[in-house]
Amino acid sequence: MKDQLLPFIVETARSIAEEQGIDVSKELNDSTRLFGEGGLLDSLALVSLVIAVEQGIEERFGVRVEIADDKALSQKNSPYRTIGSLAAYAAQELEAKKAAG
Repeated sequence: MKDQLLPFIVETARSIAEEQGIDVSKELNDSTRLFGEGGLLDSLALVSLVIAVEQGIEERFGVRVEIADDKALSQKNSPYRTIGSLAAYAAQELEAKKAAG
């Protein structure tokens, strides 16, 4: 599932960064830092990315997931660290929702 979400998240992050006037000339991949020191996005752009990912999952899979919740915010290692960690967390939440029916 993560592999299905990763290209979508990469392209969405690129699009949001470009809209914010952020240089995205480097390749974005699963290890690209999203937030914090050396991160691609500022806090506003990160919120936009999270919302876009939630909407994209609902459109693609017909399942509503929340990846900006208390569970995500309370984790020792933030799921918003890198594109890969965001994809993994989103995939985990999607799988849990699908399993719950």
